[in-house]
Amino acid sequence: MHDSGSQLPVALERHYTPQNCSDKVALAFTKFLRFFADTFFANRYGHRAVVLETVAAVPGMVGGALQHLRSLRRMQSDNGWIHTLLDEAENERMHLMTFIEIAQPSTFERLLIVCAQGIFYNMFFLLYLVSSKTAHRVVGYFEEEAVYSYTEYLAGVDSGKYENIPAPQIAIDYWKLSPDARLREVIVAVRADEANHRDVNHAFADQLSH
Repeated sequence: MHDSGSQLPVALERHYTPQNCSDKVALAFTKFLRFFADTFFANRYGHRAVVLETVAAVPGMVGGALQHLRSLRRMQSDNGWIHTLLDEAENERMHLMTFIEIAQPSTFERLLIVCAQGIFYNMFFLLYLVSSKTAHRVVGYFEEEAVYSYTEYLAGVDSGKYENIPAPQIAIDYWKLSPDARLREVIVAVRADEANHRDVNHAFADQLSH
């Protein structure tokens, strides 16, 4: 089970202003990927979530593994980073499991997931080795975009553009939602998770800047 804190206020408009070249590169890379997501998926937010959550679950696992190895090498405490990053990866995986129930990805989208994950995993692994600060800033900006996308998705549900279907049982169990919860409650919970990941990764990047 997971308590996302979805009932607490979420700072939806929070944006980290780039402070240096590394931050600008991270933001430009994020906007570049956002362009392709918008072009390919348009307003199919359920299918967008399936593909993007597959990619979103990669950074936490990569960062957790590399921080684990770093802690072993240096024989120093990780200050809680490993647990936080692995929990993030698991949380993003549960987002994926939830939206698979909602969107039912096509064979082509499943193939796209395999390709996207393979490419992104290796790119992010190398980036984390070269500059873990930039890697965390990239994730922070990724999550800013995720909050924006889920806000758009929520607006579509509220306007009747997307059907407010019953929440999958996996989501009800994971976020401890009411038994009669619907898609709207799921999106609110997922968006709160993404906002938390946004703030955590920007904070990690700031720590690595010092």
